[in-house]
Amino acid sequence: MTQYKTSVAVIGAGHAGIEAALASARMGIDTVLFTMNLDAVGNMPCNPSIGGTAKGHLVFEIDALGGEMGYAADRVTMQSRTLNLGKGAAVHSKRVQADRALYKTLMKQTVEKQENLRLIQAEIVRIGVTEKDGKTAVSYVETSLGDRYETEKAVIASGTYLESAVFVGDKTFSSGPDGMLPSKGLSASLSELGIELLRFKTGTPARISKRSIDFTKTEIQAGETPVTPFSSRTDEAELNGREQTPCHMIYTSPETLKIIKDNLGRSAMYSGNIVGTGPRYCPSIETKVVRFADKERHQLFIEPCGASTDEMYLQGFSTSMPTDVQQDMVHSLPGFENAEIMRYAYAIEYDCAEPTQMFPTLEFKKVSGLYGAGQFNGTSGYEEAAAQGLVAGINAALAVKGEEPMILPRSSSYIGTLIDDLVTKGTNEPYRIMTSRSEYRLLLRQDNADLRLSDIGRRVGLLPEDRYLAFCEKRKAIEAETARLHDVIVAPSEEVNQLLESLNSAPISTGIRLSELIRRPELGYDVLSPLDKDRPALPRAVRVTAEIGIKYEGYIRREEEEVARRKKLEDKLLPAGIDYRSIPGLRLESIEKLEKIRPLNIGQASRISGVNPADVSVLLIYLDSQKRRKAAENK
Repeated sequence: MTQYKTSVAVIGAGHAGIEAALASARMGIDTVLFTMNLDAVGNMPCNPSIGGTAKGHLVFEIDALGGEMGYAADRVTMQSRTLNLGKGAAVHSKRVQADRALYKTLMKQTVEKQENLRLIQAEIVRIGVTEKDGKTAVSYVETSLGDRYETEKAVIASGTYLESAVFVGDKTFSSGPDGMLPSKGLSASLSELGIELLRFKTGTPARISKRSIDFTKTEIQAGETPVTPFSSRTDEAELNGREQTPCHMIYTSPETLKIIKDNLGRSAMYSGNIVGTGPRYCPSIETKVVRFADKERHQLFIEPCGASTDEMYLQGFSTSMPTDVQQDMVHSLPGFENAEIMRYAYAIEYDCAEPTQMFPTLEFKKVSGLYGAGQFNGTSGYEEAAAQGLVAGINAALAVKGEEPMILPRSSSYIGTLIDDLVTKGTNEPYRIMTSRSEYRLLLRQDNADLRLSDIGRRVGLLPEDRYLAFCEKRKAIEAETARLHDVIVAPSEEVNQLLESLNSAPISTGIRLSELIRRPELGYDVLSPLDKDRPALPRAVRVTAEIGIKYEGYIRREEEEVARRKKLEDKLLPAGIDYRSIPGLRLESIEKLEKIRPLNIGQASRISGVNPADVSVLLIYLDSQKRRKAAENK
């Protein structure tokens, strides 16, 4: 048996594994990134897009902390659109259509060139442990060829590969995504360690040859201008200088729905072959037809997979029907009468970990030094995976250094919300982040991700000095412009009132602050520029954040006050070894949940399903009594 050494071992080189490994290596830690196939690094086995509702927020946050996904996405953007522009700023979410092949190439190059990081093709089949300080701790990882890598920390980012099986109609076979080999053995090793595993399912649509589609029967969807980059590292002028690739939209036909209904029994989803739980918010087309039986049609999006391929992705048409039914379904769509399927759709089942077994650091409670990230933690989506990978990688590196971990509260970020939901509430289906999951979404906008997280990225040692200094200049500019807009007085005049009336806004009869005009729903920073003679030339990102801060000032202040109130509960720490059964007044259900989750503080305890306000009051009384007892003993 060959023995090697490293400080952090990352298992899996998908979106979670890449961020974990890059973070660890960039923080100066010797890191090894294992992948079952070097050609699968950074693969997008499903939708070739990055961002979307709340997912776009995650990508901005990853970049603010010093992660890689946003920068890579900017470089491979084929089309950019901001979703929900008809709604408030809190839910504006950027989404890009990405060049799938180019993204893989760029990410692999980035990993290969990173100092302190080795990329190795090997299948990890075993996690070795030892007893250390009375705890079970990671000691090595073992490959299928028998090589062992002694390691202090290990991050499992196995995606959908663990004991994975693919389903197409009544055909079932062991396979990872995109025809890759499945991971065999690691699930058994984890079970031996007492790690509880779940069985989840996801799926993907067929890929269609572009030349076989009649685009005259589709509705074109152009990209937006100007384009806001995900990353502060991106040259905005260069990004906006590129030509964007159009996407297209169609609707299913009545024939499509009839074909699906007539063949439901042949779908792997409805034949009983699939036992795993599928994603609620990204269902197969047959599930949509059953669940929304009253709908006469369903919207589908035709999106390119890359500039160097003819493959088109049929968003919203995921299925596990047999191939002959898939052919009929596709040919029933407008513009697809002669379509050629290049890759058939499939469903895939895989093992993943029950996430309440982890601390908010994403370290397993039962195995010190073992972390989980991405779809292995029961989530869905590239963005959720990358966010968790970044947090796991940072915390693994901090632990090697002997430093305090990074725990992001819900009020700080969608990353914090995502992880708190997972480790506190768990999930019985593939988890997807959404803006509705956050009670602080007006504070957690995508435009202010750097204001919220760059200081943290700098503190943990991941955000480089030059980027941090540039961020500090941006922050000063936002503060200065906000103050200036509060100070500028607009005097009433015929010119002023003509402009206001042309914008369907009430005229003024006395002087008014420019900030007060900006707050009017029908007005904004840019349309009022004729009244702002001394307006400085500022980057668009500075103008946008300053305007939103003024427009929603009262609502933002209200949410900040709520955060401060909740923080008092987050600051009340619960002892690690607390015996909940010894606390009088706690209900049995509450005791069972508290013992399982082991919350770090009262705030987290209050969010556990089954722990009610009366239980929280009991815990507060207990902590107060313990505090008074210790004070008496110290007298």
